[in-house]
Amino acid sequence: MKKALIIDDERLARSELKKLLVDHPEILVVGEAVNAKDGLEKIEALRPDLLFLDVQMPDQTGFELLAELERAPQVIFITAYDEHALKAFEYNALDYLLKPVEPKRLADAIHKLHQADEKERQAVAGGLRNILSENDQVFVKDGDRCWFVKLQEIRLFESVGNYARVYFEGNKPLILKSLNALEERLDERTFFRANRKHIVNLRMIEKIDTYFNGGLLLEMKGGEKIEVSRRQAVKFKEMMSL
Repeated sequence: MKKALIIDDERLARSELKKLLVDHPEILVVGEAVNAKDGLEKIEALRPDLLFLDVQMPDQTGFELLAELERAPQVIFITAYDEHALKAFEYNALDYLLKPVEPKRLADAIHKLHQADEKERQAVAGGLRNILSENDQVFVKDGDRCWFVKLQEIRLFESVGNYARVYFEGNKPLILKSLNALEERLDERTFFRANRKHIVNLRMIEKIDTYFNGGLLLEMKGGEKIEVSRRQAVKFKEMMSL
């Protein structure tokens, strides 16, 4: 059973989607939100596994809402516009449905959801989630260039859609791995999720400054400046005894 939250400013669109989801009993709609602000509050309160998310809303777009989350649930975008499709997949969206939603397209999207869950189960069964130690080496390939890099030598990981950019020495290659998947295998005593887009190596932090809205600004040994979101800043200060 998947807990789903519908975030859409159009009441009729929310109602129609709920009717269509009756044919998918594995999806439990636990709530509705009428805009991005309401959506953020409902996500915090209800902890859904899945968002049916509109793109264009009066206060913020669906993309802007996701940018405020440290860890986003699985997302299926639902919108009246098709020009945002490419950007949607930069946010690891499972699918992108146009209004009015067709039952067949919704069924296809939910099938993709099941496929993603099955891959996750196989990864767990295969032991792919074993925590890596800082002395472990990882293989990084970027075009014709290849490296074996010790985790302790990596300064940070940066999300780039379904890829992650790996920063070590003077190199910044891309690997086909999401930031969430990396986070699950990295030792939290060494690597810290600073915000939606970055995981930093705590031992590679050169300087820590206060930032606006209660956040922090980290300067890495390579010169990169990474913002720690307000929510994560609380956890960071506790970990670092600041």
